[in-house]
Amino acid sequence: MEKKVSPWKANLNAGIILGLLSIIWTLLMWFLDQTTNNTIGLIFFVVLIIGLFIGIKYYRDKYLNGFITYGQSLGAGVIIMLYYSIITAIFAYILYKFIDPNLTDKILALTEEKLVERGMAEGMIEQSMQFQKKIMTPLVMSISGIFSGVFFGTIFSLIISLFTKREGNPLIDEAIAEDEESK
Repeated sequence: MEKKVSPWKANLNAGIILGLLSIIWTLLMWFLDQTTNNTIGLIFFVVLIIGLFIGIKYYRDKYLNGFITYGQSLGAGVIIMLYYSIITAIFAYILYKFIDPNLTDKILALTEEKLVERGMAEGMIEQSMQFQKKIMTPLVMSISGIFSGVFFGTIFSLIISLFTKREGNPLIDEAIAEDEESK
């Protein structure tokens, strides 16, 4: 029999765990001065996908008796990623505003360097950098982090749900439920 619990409550722990994992990862990269290393960022995407898979599978097995529809799986993944995104956005705000306010300058310098390497005209680089400085504030980056986290979480969940969905036979499930109720 299903344990009647809200998917919001059931997936809270997975979102918190992923959020804390992200904070630890970010701090580790910050201490190692690797915050701008894109390769290491891609490695964390893999860790995030694995964590999301485990979170959805845990929800399926613990709260839904091992059965979950594609839609339920997708919803669980989006909920997990929403919690994750909120936690990481709060941490990003603290990181960029209080812990290392110069980190945005480092990112902007790296961005400018890449634009120069591409051979972009000086005027275009200047224009681009002015725009980047306006949006590279802790608040804007945190808010956009929530939206991008949920967006990527939805994409990941669409794929992961193909592997986590497991729909049962309604006739057999009903017979099992009636048997358990009669005990």
